[in-house]
Amino acid sequence: MAKENGNGQSNYTASSINVLKGLEAVRKRPAMYIGDVGSRGLHHLINEVVDNAIDEALAGFNDRVIVTLHKDGSVSVEDRGRGIPVDIHPVEKKSALEVVLTVLHAGGKFDKNSYKVSGGLHGVGVSVVNALSEWCKVEVKRDGKIYFQEYQRGVPKAPVKQIGTYKSETTGTKVTFKPDKEIFKTTKFNFDTVAERLRELAYLNKEVTMTLRDENENQEEVYRFKGGLIDFVKYLDEQRTPLHKPIYIEGEKENTPVEIAFEYSDSYSENVHTYVNNINTIEGGTHLVGFRTALTRTFNNYAAKNGLIKENSKITLTGDDYKEGLTAVISVKVMEPQFEGQTKTKLGNSEVKSIVETIVGEKLFEYLEENASVAKKIIEKCMKAAEAREAARKARELVRRKNALDSMHLPGKLADCSINDPEHCEIYIVEGDSAGGSAKQGRDRRFQAILPIKGKILNVEKAKINKILENQEIQAIISAIGAGIGEDFDANKSRYGKIILMTDADVDGSHIRTLLLTFLYRHMKDLISAGKVYIAQPPLYKIKKGKEEFYAFDEDERDKILKRLKAGKVDETVVEIEETENQEENPEQPIKGIVISRYKGLGEMNPEQLWSTTMNPETRTILQVNIESAAAADKIFETLMGDAVEPRRAFIEKHAKYANLDV
Repeated sequence: MAKENGNGQSNYTASSINVLKGLEAVRKRPAMYIGDVGSRGLHHLINEVVDNAIDEALAGFNDRVIVTLHKDGSVSVEDRGRGIPVDIHPVEKKSALEVVLTVLHAGGKFDKNSYKVSGGLHGVGVSVVNALSEWCKVEVKRDGKIYFQEYQRGVPKAPVKQIGTYKSETTGTKVTFKPDKEIFKTTKFNFDTVAERLRELAYLNKEVTMTLRDENENQEEVYRFKGGLIDFVKYLDEQRTPLHKPIYIEGEKENTPVEIAFEYSDSYSENVHTYVNNINTIEGGTHLVGFRTALTRTFNNYAAKNGLIKENSKITLTGDDYKEGLTAVISVKVMEPQFEGQTKTKLGNSEVKSIVETIVGEKLFEYLEENASVAKKIIEKCMKAAEAREAARKARELVRRKNALDSMHLPGKLADCSINDPEHCEIYIVEGDSAGGSAKQGRDRRFQAILPIKGKILNVEKAKINKILENQEIQAIISAIGAGIGEDFDANKSRYGKIILMTDADVDGSHIRTLLLTFLYRHMKDLISAGKVYIAQPPLYKIKKGKEEFYAFDEDERDKILKRLKAGKVDETVVEIEETENQEENPEQPIKGIVISRYKGLGEMNPEQLWSTTMNPETRTILQVNIESAAAADKIFETLMGDAVEPRRAFIEKHAKYANLDV
């Protein structure tokens, strides 16, 4: 501990500086390296090891990755790459395998002779996986020999040793690790979460077979897509009706390979996913700008050349018109990618824009010349989008004129906060006037705003933009957030740092929350990318014993509270006691002196209860909405909110066991 001198100042000297050696820094501040120590960070460990295997594939040395979830909670990732080198490192004077597993920023990705392009540089490396594991075992096959080393919380138990030989020509690396319970809040891997990333990588790397095995459920899935990005686009548009077969563009310029597949469907939303060296650039970047520029220019030039737009037409097709119904996957390989943006997932290399623009412009014009009927269908659809855009512009002007007459420029039912700094303000979008009334009374007026909405808003997945802007509830949300919509939207202009969705914990509440998320995802997506959207978690149960009150957010937490109160587990039919309007519990149903109430809706809570359980920053639980896998998110939104019934039924049947339905 530093001592204070006579002036009351600490002796801040060189001895005050702590130097964390090896991987100690990773264990001390794990969130700095993997984002968080929850489920997202846990699954990031698998991604890091898989990325190494994919980098071997990009270099042309691997065609298979096998991920196995073991019964003891560990996971193994096996590839058929060259195998991590095991010879002595010239500087570190120990096996290169040990260096890679125990030294931060060590690996072959920094040497362009070993890897021309790499996604691994964007990550944190297998050494971080090793540091955050209870134990880690690595097996390497090289030169007919099998090498092995084991680590405990990042520290080698013994030097690298040879444990056997093999006669086949197969080489590769197998990493097995068990996440450390001292680090992570949960160490249970989710099969579907792992599957989403492996499926995505299989689409992006059509020469690689990805296998996922789960020993707990005796389950195995194999992903191999010979069609690559074409199959990816078909998968994304599975519940939509395509207007044509996917258009595929491939080319290379200045040592930068470009691969793109896209198609138009009967949908009204845009669905574009971009990747750099297999990294999902959810904020886009120069490769996306190049694609959009080439798409607009090429279609407009073709339409003008072939008389597809009437000379007396008052409508001019813009880039926004070519977005409607577009599903595209853009994949580029860049030797030295530069990332920027809110989440460091936006490509900044300026040269990539012109490379993509040139390749797409040339290849697409050739395709349109050879497929006139497809070109005509696409341009006709975009003309309808332009008409809707013009109608939307008039609707926006109407809203602006209406706001100009309103001195507040805000929805009348919005109870705004007094602080003006967006970073310290939050808005609750609340289901129903009753809950809205309680929230308005219970909130902290300084920084919490409340916007009640009536019932279910419009399903924007099935509506054109002009119809969306005519919806009163959506108008209120747009006005309250204050960041515009569509081409005018700017997340930086949001009046609130947090947009929190608060709905009932029942079927209707879940539906309303999904409708709100669909609107935000489709038309204010940057709010989600910037981490500004949250979901409130109101409690399901109130447990009262004497004057003491406890709140539980699910059945497990309820049972833990009951156990602590020495009440044991209670039958579901007994605990579901519905509260009356005056919040008094039914005195006829005491259980060992304990009364348990099951909330049927937010409106049943009085202002004090709503504040203490759901709105007080010191005690509440709110879930941040993120787009970890934008392709998977889009697929789910289209499945749940689109027109196709069968995929929705199949999704519900598969995931019904995870739902918390109020029946």
